[in-house]
Amino acid sequence: MSCCAKFVVSGRVQGVFFRMATQHEAHKLGVSGWVRNREDGGVELVACGSSDAVAQLEIWLRRGPPNARVAAVVREVAEDQGFSGFSIRY
Repeated sequence: MSCCAKFVVSGRVQGVFFRMATQHEAHKLGVSGWVRNREDGGVELVACGSSDAVAQLEIWLRRGPPNARVAAVVREVAEDQGFSGFSIRY
């Protein structure tokens, strides 16, 4: 079963290669979507894929790359927009 979720990650998540690491993890899990920095210092992403793959990505988001300090991850349901691949948005 496939699903899409929007995540907002807060903490020390900018300037620590969070977007690039998220893109790498998403590719590894076969998840499509996008990731971008937010003006409030957080990171926002939409991830679509199998329920298991999106759940695995959420687990990864809660720790992030080595230099990140994740304070919170908020998940919402998102609509599948037919993404191809996983991109970094600026």
